[in-house]
Amino acid sequence: MAELSEEEAAAAEWEKMAAAEASGDAVAAETSEEPARVLNQDEIDLLLGFDGGSSGPDRSSGIYAILDRSMMAYEKLPMLEVVFDRLVRMLSSSFRNFTSDNVDVSIDSMVSMRFDDYLNSIPLPALLVVYRAVEWENFGIITIDSAQIYSTVDILLGGRRTAKPVRVEGRPYTTIEQDIVKKMTDILLSDMSSSFDPLSPVSFMFDRIESNPRFAQITRPNSPVLLVRLRVDMEERGGHIEILLPHATLEPIRDLLVQLFMGEKFGQDSVWERHLGREVGQADIELEAVLDERKISLGEVVDLKIGSTILLDVSPDDPVRIKCGGVPVTTAQVGKVGDRIAVAINDDIRQFRELLREQGAI
Repeated sequence: MAELSEEEAAAAEWEKMAAAEASGDAVAAETSEEPARVLNQDEIDLLLGFDGGSSGPDRSSGIYAILDRSMMAYEKLPMLEVVFDRLVRMLSSSFRNFTSDNVDVSIDSMVSMRFDDYLNSIPLPALLVVYRAVEWENFGIITIDSAQIYSTVDILLGGRRTAKPVRVEGRPYTTIEQDIVKKMTDILLSDMSSSFDPLSPVSFMFDRIESNPRFAQITRPNSPVLLVRLRVDMEERGGHIEILLPHATLEPIRDLLVQLFMGEKFGQDSVWERHLGREVGQADIELEAVLDERKISLGEVVDLKIGSTILLDVSPDDPVRIKCGGVPVTTAQVGKVGDRIAVAINDDIRQFRELLREQGAI
């Protein structure tokens, strides 16, 4: 075999190095590259909020939950918790007197949601009580579930106490059941009015009862509402009461509801009040003792000169008026103490101000 020339040997060596480099890159790519992970159908359904046992999307999970949460970020109203805590205490006593049984009322949940979502969640048949907030000029809804209605009817009509759950029937409500719901609602609305009184006086009045949720449209479908769910326990019986308040109904007192405690906006501070009271009591003021006042023309004022006399319609024994900042506060009698002229107060300051206020002088 003939020996290769230097140029041919260099070319062969170069081809060998290039082939080795190419094969090394291919091996490294095969070892370093991992196959892309592909989601299976269950993971896709979970991400989109679909449940395998239901036909429609579940808006409480997945992308729907993220979108709903971003659109339902309403302002927190801390004072509402105080108001409904007061309502729970009052309602326990009122229902106890109404049923003559042991009743315990508690707050199950307090959430914000869309009005249309709430109407779609109401099971049928249902009784929706529409009430009116008179001072706020708006409406709200109270829903009492079937278990609570049947338990109350059973207690009021003398049913036996049993631990068995009350059977919820799928029939329309009778006239007796509707009347009992009306009485329970009247008690609830009265206690709600009393609960809001310390914050803002309001009267909740019964408006109507609807059996179809679509007839209880009190606001737009996408409007935000506050839903308060109350749990009522009556010796192993009971149910739930739902109170719905649109945010538009609460708008007139929104500034009061965002307070963290009662009276926050009024700036009440006992230390500052005592300090202010001490400083006001030590303030210097000027008092004027006015013998009499009369009106004269500008020409008479211009003609005044040294020695001119101004006649007053009072005598030396008539009382003088004591003024502070131009406001009459009391009357006094002119006298003399040593070499100085003095006045003796005749009337109490408060009584004199009330008399002047009645006369329209101040």
